[in-house]
Amino acid sequence: MKNKKNILVTGGSGYIGSHICVSLFEHGYNPIIVDDLSNSYEDILDGIKFISGFKPDFFEFNLCDEASLKGLFEKIGISGVIHLAA
Repeated sequence: MKNKKNILVTGGSGYIGSHICVSLFEHGYNPIIVDDLSNSYEDILDGIKFISGFKPDFFEFNLCDEASLKGLFEKIGISGVIHLAA
C-alpha cells in the first residue's frame, strides 16, 4: 500500500494482534504481520479481511530467526513495531 506507513505487528494473528491490525488499517497504517502460528491460526487473516476489507501482508517465522527478521526489514520499510509475540 503506497503512502501508508508500514507497522510491523509481531504476534499479529493472535486475538489482540488481529484487532490492532484492523485498528491500524482504519487509522491509515499498513500492518505487516509476523507470527510463527504457535498460538494462533493463519485463517485469522480472512477474518481481518472480512472486518476491514483488507488482508495484511503476512510472514510466518519465529522472531528468533534473525536472518528472516533482518531480511524482512531490508525488504520492507518499517516505520514502527508493535511487539505482541510471546
